[in-house]
Amino acid sequence: MRYIGGKGLLLDFIDRAIAENTQDVRTVMDIFAGSGIVSLHLKECGYNVISNDILYFSYVLSRGTLPFGEKPRFEGLGGIDAIDFLNRLRLEDTSFSQEQLFITNNYSPNAGCERMYFQPKNAIKIDIIRLKIEEWRKQELLSDDEYFYLLASLINAVPFVANITGVYAAYLKYWDIRTYNDIVLTHPDLIKNGTMSDCYNKDYRDILTEINADLVYADPPYNKREYAPNYHILETIARYDYPQIKGVTGLRPTESKSPFCSSKTVYEAFLDLIEKSSARYMAISYNNEGLMSPGALTDMCLNFAIPGTFRLIECPYRRYKNKIPNNRKGLKEQLYLFEKKNNVS
Repeated sequence: MRYIGGKGLLLDFIDRAIAENTQDVRTVMDIFAGSGIVSLHLKECGYNVISNDILYFSYVLSRGTLPFGEKPRFEGLGGIDAIDFLNRLRLEDTSFSQEQLFITNNYSPNAGCERMYFQPKNAIKIDIIRLKIEEWRKQELLSDDEYFYLLASLINAVPFVANITGVYAAYLKYWDIRTYNDIVLTHPDLIKNGTMSDCYNKDYRDILTEINADLVYADPPYNKREYAPNYHILETIARYDYPQIKGVTGLRPTESKSPFCSSKTVYEAFLDLIEKSSARYMAISYNNEGLMSPGALTDMCLNFAIPGTFRLIECPYRRYKNKIPNNRKGLKEQLYLFEKKNNVS
C-alpha cells in the first residue's frame, strides 16, 4: 500500500541499524505503525512486536496480519475459503438494500453523487463484502482473528481500484485505467516463526505508559500533512459507521490531529514521546527536512541518551509526492537511535 512516509524501501536499513547498535532487544514497540510494513518486517527478523496506531484502519491492517502464522480455518463458516467466497459474492446473492451501500452512495458516481473515487462495480463490491463480513460477525460465525483477517484483506485490496494518485484527500477527474479492474481480495503473506505479536489502537502517549518493550520504534509525521484526512475513505471502510461526511471529497469528521504536524507543537511532541517511553532504547525515523530540525532533534536525543550511545544514521531516500516519488539532492531518511539514561540498571 502506498503510504505517506512509507518505509518499504528502508526495511533493511532500519533492522540493520537496530541490530548493530543495540543489545538484548527482544520486544519492539512500533507506535506509529501505519501500513504495518515495519512491524511485519521486525517480526520476520525475529523480534516480538507490539504494533500501535491511532487510526482504526491502520490497526486493522496490523491486527489482520501480524499475529498470524497461518490462514484462519473459518470453522464457523464450514471451513470454506472465505476470501474466495467474498470475491465471488454478488449483490443479488445478498439481502442488502441500496440504502446500506455507503461507499456506493457517497464515493461513486450516481444520481445523488458526483465523486469519482470508485467505479460503481467496485463500490458495490466493497460495500457488500464489508457488510457480509459484519453480518458474519454478528451471527457469531467469525472469531475476532478471522474478522480482522478479512477486514485487512479488504483494506489492502481497495487502493488497487481507487481513482487516486496515492492518498484519498482528492480523486482524479478522469478514470485511471486501474479503476476498471475488479477488486480482488487476496490472502496476505504470513510469517510463522514463533514470535509474539500484539496490536493496539491507542494514542501513542497512552500506550507508552501502559506497555513495556525493549525498544520503541517511532515513525511520526514529518510535515503538516495529517494522516486522517488523507486516508478518510479507508477509515470509513474499516469502521463502516455511516459518518456524517462533508465537502467535495466527502471527509469524515475526525478529532485526530497530530502534534507532530504543527511547527508550534512538534518540539513538545518529541519531548513528550521520549520522556514517556520506558523502553531501554529509542529509535526515531525522521528526515532532514521535517518540521523538527536535525540539530534540535539531535540535541534532544543527546539530553536523554547514555553518553556514547547516540547514533544518527542517514540514508538517501525518495521524497513522497502524490504522483511521483522523486529524488532530490540532499533529502535523507534519518534514524535517531540511543539508549535512555533512565533505563540504566
